[in-house]
Amino acid sequence: MSQVSSIYSTVAEDILKLVWSAEEAGRDGVKPKDIADHMRVVPSTATENVQRLARQGLVVHERYGRVRLTDEGRAIALGMVRRHRLLETYLHEELGFSWDEVHEEAEILEHAISQRLLDRLDRVLGYPRRDPHGDPIPRPDGSSEAVPGVPVADAPLGKHATVERLPDRDAGALRAWERGGLIPGARIVIVGRADAGVTVALADGRSVLLDPTQASEVIVRD
Repeated sequence: MSQVSSIYSTVAEDILKLVWSAEEAGRDGVKPKDIADHMRVVPSTATENVQRLARQGLVVHERYGRVRLTDEGRAIALGMVRRHRLLETYLHEELGFSWDEVHEEAEILEHAISQRLLDRLDRVLGYPRRDPHGDPIPRPDGSSEAVPGVPVADAPLGKHATVERLPDRDAGALRAWERGGLIPGARIVIVGRADAGVTVALADGRSVLLDPTQASEVIVRD
């Protein structure tokens, strides 16, 4: 894994992390339009950034095709993911930030933290394997533990399961899930499925409706 990512711009690091996140979710890279939407820029600006990354050997992009990481680009992206998830964990466990606050803070800090400080945080935290949302934290060599389970969207009605992982981008959803008890380790039952999403019931009888996107990203296991 790359030990120093600061030689690349914040924009470059964010794009590499976005492409890696798509890979982690099982998708074949991203479209330039996905990058433009994520960066909130016009498509031509996103394309210019992708072309720059391609010249640096960090991504592969055929004209009108998808953007994929090279091995070097993937190593840099993994380094950023490690920084982000360790920072989220430190902010939550040591500084008392709520789990819906840590994502935005880590998005800022991940571009500035030194490798020495990151290693110190890892040691202070006891080398955690998961962040507050259940996401695996890559090790220094780029490996990480596999998260068992399936998306709620693929779980059959009536299935009893344990929540392993929840998406961290929507602070409002995280606050609602925490109030409802939908957190990593919670036991749930899949009780409803409709166009609006999937309804899950918790052990205390409370229920939570996950919209289709959320249901595809919340991971549960037996």
